[in-house]
Amino acid sequence: MNRIHSQTDWIARAREVLPAAGFGNFDASIVIARGDGARVWDEDGNEYVDYLIGSGPMLLGHGHPEVMEAVLEQLPRGMTFFANNAKGIELAEAIARAVPCCEQIRFVTSGGEADMYAIRLARAYTGKPKILKFEGGYHGMSAEAQMSLAPSRQVNFPEAVPDSAGIPQGVADEMLIAPFNDLDAVASLLAEHQDIAAIIAEPLQRIIPARPGFLQGLRDLCDRHGVLLIFDEIVTGFRLAYGGAQERYGVVPDICTLGKIIGGGFPLAALGASAEIMAHFDKAVVGAEKWLMQLGTLSGNPVASVAGLKTMEILRRPGQYDRLRELGQSLMDMQSAALTERAIDHRICGDPTLFDIYFTDADPVDYRSARHRDARINEIWNTALRTNGVFKSPGKLYPSLALQSADLELTRSAIQHAAKSVSEHRMAPL
Repeated sequence: MNRIHSQTDWIARAREVLPAAGFGNFDASIVIARGDGARVWDEDGNEYVDYLIGSGPMLLGHGHPEVMEAVLEQLPRGMTFFANNAKGIELAEAIARAVPCCEQIRFVTSGGEADMYAIRLARAYTGKPKILKFEGGYHGMSAEAQMSLAPSRQVNFPEAVPDSAGIPQGVADEMLIAPFNDLDAVASLLAEHQDIAAIIAEPLQRIIPARPGFLQGLRDLCDRHGVLLIFDEIVTGFRLAYGGAQERYGVVPDICTLGKIIGGGFPLAALGASAEIMAHFDKAVVGAEKWLMQLGTLSGNPVASVAGLKTMEILRRPGQYDRLRELGQSLMDMQSAALTERAIDHRICGDPTLFDIYFTDADPVDYRSARHRDARINEIWNTALRTNGVFKSPGKLYPSLALQSADLELTRSAIQHAAKSVSEHRMAPL
């Protein structure tokens, strides 16, 4: 008989074989055993309403029966081929129909890969070396993306600060950093530097919304200076709307990256652009010197493709995005009401489809202003939520379409407990 291992046992085993006892993604003190719908269970059997949802991919929830059926139908036909397959081609067609900037698609396995290739593609197309990114913007784990992602020290713009060891200075020299939501800063950099290939931006930077006119302003500045605009839609694609941020905000980039939802919970991501730009992946069209080599063992994997196709089919059904926004707004409102009742300063930041709280009395507009007045309050808040059955990231909450009324009621109760804990912390003597 197999011995049943407790969560403590698994954590001890993880310490032996995993640096920092984890995968590098999330709090290593919790080990998830299974998920179903809007719920997950840890290895001790504790049950939670899941607002992490795999960091975004499980928009339909865990184990959606139609997605499971599609995957189980594909499995006996083959799990991966390294060659073209019909389901991958169908998925590329569906993405191209949905996303305004995408005439052609190239698949990869992770969002970080997609962003890395998007940057390289912009350089190949323009022949220019520099990339402008926004402080605090997350674009994966490439050397370029690790510039000023979460800098612990403030420097003058546009200096780039590496957030990881092992990155050569030469990478920083080719990166320019600007504050998010500051068109004047971007305009100044574009006027000063004639060798910028692209601006890469999250249309919703983590959970910080773009100010009205900011994204269109980026589009106009790029057109004026002959610079490509890259939207990192790994998170926002098929979440803010079926056509992503491009549909939601009405601004079309030159290149975009997609991930998470398009794989239906399996490892799959993509980048897309016009046929003219994407021609750099075709040596026969652009020649050896302008060709961008790209391959990946699992790119366009058929199992991930059928999961993505079914997920996208479900999302096209009437009312899905209205319901997602209603759920998200309800979660926003119940948190704001509980905190307001106890006179706790806060800002709900983001979009109903993706948001969280900053414990502050100022509106976050960029990386430097997106701060809790007291970081301990956020820690208390999130600890109380988890203790009372809500599973989420410390800085982000993802609603899913799997949420039911019982999930919302459990969440409401957890929020009341969390607000009480924060209030007691504020009243405690120093």
